[in-house]
Amino acid sequence: MNSKIKSIHARQIVDCKCRPMVEVDVVTEDGCLGRGCAPTGSSVGMSESYVLRDNNPDEYHGLSVHKAVDNVNNLIAPALCGMDVTRQKEIDQIMINLDGTPEKKSLGGNAVYSTSIAVFRAAAKASRQTLYQYIAGDTIQTVPVPSFNVINGGHYADLTQPFNEFIIMPYGASDIYEAVEMGINTFQELEKVIAKHLGHKPEVAPSYGYASPSADPEVNLNLISEAVEKCGYTGKIGFAFDCASSEMYDRKNNTYLLKGERVTADALIDYVKMLTQKFNFVFIEDLLDEEDWESYPKAHKEITRTNIIGDDFIVTNLDRLKRAYKLNALDGFILKPNQVGTITEAMNAYNFAKEHDLLAIPSGRAGGVIGDVVMDFAVGLQVGFIKNGAPRSGERIDKLNFLMRACDLNPGCQLADISSLLKF
Repeated sequence: MNSKIKSIHARQIVDCKCRPMVEVDVVTEDGCLGRGCAPTGSSVGMSESYVLRDNNPDEYHGLSVHKAVDNVNNLIAPALCGMDVTRQKEIDQIMINLDGTPEKKSLGGNAVYSTSIAVFRAAAKASRQTLYQYIAGDTIQTVPVPSFNVINGGHYADLTQPFNEFIIMPYGASDIYEAVEMGINTFQELEKVIAKHLGHKPEVAPSYGYASPSADPEVNLNLISEAVEKCGYTGKIGFAFDCASSEMYDRKNNTYLLKGERVTADALIDYVKMLTQKFNFVFIEDLLDEEDWESYPKAHKEITRTNIIGDDFIVTNLDRLKRAYKLNALDGFILKPNQVGTITEAMNAYNFAKEHDLLAIPSGRAGGVIGDVVMDFAVGLQVGFIKNGAPRSGERIDKLNFLMRACDLNPGCQLADISSLLKF
């Protein structure tokens, strides 16, 4: 077996939101192909790995990525060709050094990350394993419980809902097949419940959930609870929030938006604490601004009936995760490898979390793709639960099918039991 890199080639393709993205092919001397691409999110942390775009207004409104593609073909490829694809850490470090900036602004985080994935996949192919088996180093025993983003917040014509994602999680399902069905049934029933509430069918939101029917988070939770009850799933489905509070944070006066008013961090914490006492929450993500280091420890101390999770707050960055851990600011983080820019750096953050009893929750991005590497992470790392998005649109359905397929192809594989991770 000759697993040395023979060629690296990048191209521009588009994500599910029709935004240009980088795709990279890595081919080994013995013909193993690894392919990787770099999806981006709608809620993006300030400290995330940099997405290099061309800013040419005449092409895709400035979003094209030809510069990043050229950086792969002309700078990264010559530096990596001839290296063995199994030497992931060394390869990633070469790219980090070649870029030379903390957020990969020189080569582009999208160029570096797409190459890092392609190398990872080529290594799995060379070992004659699926990528999740290559990550696990053994046969898998479980697949994670999926979650479903059913109502999307944001700015709408007649209201603004400050919380970005209202999520359901079928923690009480007996297997992955029932978990997927529960999520889909509840999502479909919710459309009827919201339509009755509004007097018309709900709109489809940018992240493919239903556009928020209310500026009041509690109203949305009650509507979801009604749908859960109508489906007969009460006591088997929990809630989660991705607040994405940085999107609605006013840095000038240090306030957050809630039900049409500006409130302090303490008021927001008190409000969400009330919600967690009324509803069963599995986790709450990005409750506060990504730089509100003072308030996160308060939230973690006050809100004890759910898991406090960082996404934009941590951006899969080991240094930020260590700082948050020392402050006792959270229970875990959202694992999005493209936020930090290489597979190695993402694994470093994951390993720290595992060693310190913190949750690592793999998640796709809003600008998702079919065959997202995050699903191989989710299954290969044997995590308890993950974020999947709304059960609508091909790349999101693909993630659900991935879980069912992996379970079927691995005899004895079961749905993860997350009862020990629940705080309600």
